[in-house]
Amino acid sequence: MEESLYNLAFERSILSSIIFEPSQFEELEGQLREDDFYLPAHRDIYIAMQALTRASAPIDEEFIKKELSSRKKFDESVMLEILSSNPISNTQAYIKEIKDKSLKRHLLTLTTEIKRVTFEEELSSEAIADLVQKKLYEITLDTQAKDFKDAPKVTEDTMAYIAEMKARGDTILVGVDTGYAELNKMTTGFGKGDLVIIAARPAMGKTSFVLNIAHNLLKQGKGVAFFSLEMPAEQLMLRLLSVETSIPLQKLRVGDLNDNQWSSLNGAVEMMSKSKLHVDDHGSLNINQLRSKLRKLKTKHPEIEIAIIDYLQIMSTPGKDRQNEVSEISRGLKMLARELEMPIIALSQLNRGVESRNDKRPMLSDIRESGAIEQDADIIMFVYRDDVYLYKEEKEREKAAKAEGKEFQSSYVEKEEEEAEIIIGKQRNGPTGHVKLIFQKKLTRFIDAPLHSGVEIAYENIDTKEATMNVDTMPSVNMPTI
Repeated sequence: MEESLYNLAFERSILSSIIFEPSQFEELEGQLREDDFYLPAHRDIYIAMQALTRASAPIDEEFIKKELSSRKKFDESVMLEILSSNPISNTQAYIKEIKDKSLKRHLLTLTTEIKRVTFEEELSSEAIADLVQKKLYEITLDTQAKDFKDAPKVTEDTMAYIAEMKARGDTILVGVDTGYAELNKMTTGFGKGDLVIIAARPAMGKTSFVLNIAHNLLKQGKGVAFFSLEMPAEQLMLRLLSVETSIPLQKLRVGDLNDNQWSSLNGAVEMMSKSKLHVDDHGSLNINQLRSKLRKLKTKHPEIEIAIIDYLQIMSTPGKDRQNEVSEISRGLKMLARELEMPIIALSQLNRGVESRNDKRPMLSDIRESGAIEQDADIIMFVYRDDVYLYKEEKEREKAAKAEGKEFQSSYVEKEEEEAEIIIGKQRNGPTGHVKLIFQKKLTRFIDAPLHSGVEIAYENIDTKEATMNVDTMPSVNMPTI
């Protein structure tokens, strides 16, 4: 291999610097991976240093020799070369050079892989392009996956996570803030790598609900990627402005505003124009295109914390039957959420069968093509408003009365604020149940329902004495779905 792809002297200098000043290893470990070293023996020494750090042992010649000898990988001549190299003070310049050459080697390997899959694998051009984009994304972000994480590494990462949670104090929020207090209690927020499905029948307000979540995150300065397959970006922005200003959506649509409302709107427009919102409103999108777009966006804007797809059934995968199509989409979204280490919310339609039941609250089996979706999702939530069905039934009675020539007296009273439920039908790492919200129709805005005093529910926990918390809006709680 050409020397432009490696520099053994630089590698020796870095390892020598660590041995002479072990205190800097913690900082350097966050920048260098073992496969950044070209020489296998250098790689083994770096891995030994990592093992010694986890064991709280000294990083010196004797302990490195002992660690490598236990794995039959000690090379005395290489160690002598490293010890004879002069330690360096400007390690960052050396690290930059080592990583630059490591990146070139990975890219060279990728070109070989492209040739192999193109000529040897029976893959479509789209599948090959997606594979290349994924590999390139991993290389660029320096996040190539290892084959395995060993037990010391897993336990170390787990204890670091527990310590981080303890440092947060009594907060129940672990993942991305949903914007709703009781929903946060139920879910602890949407976690990194979670695939969240939000499903409902038409007119229930599922798009409004996720826009409310997005609005909350944008106000916190967080980044949001929104793939709108059904609604133009301008309509999404109108809804966000209505939520922000409390101006009825219909008034915004026709520009029927008074002076105070215009002033409020101008302030909201200025705020939203500075927000970290990215909208893709192309009506036709398949899973490969979505992956490519989101990877590029996340690389350019790492501050993006969540992606929303509205909605799943509109997405397509050419050449597949519908069952395999949905299976590939849902699995692709789950793998993408894990790859980008961020939650992905996908909206979903429900089957018409829910309409024929007396209790029209949705269940998992009501999701269209539910098998694969139910399997891949970490959280499945349903948006339900009883008033939608009450209004529909009233209209059907009115139609029937007119058809029979009878006078119709309406008993339905339209409300500006309606009760809504967010039903958690599946949660891989938490309880199922439901949360009550209030839906403000004119603003297409969901808000927390008022709390009722004196109602408490105890969560299942190892220590039940510490498990009680005020969650009056959750009258039913079940065990996690695995």
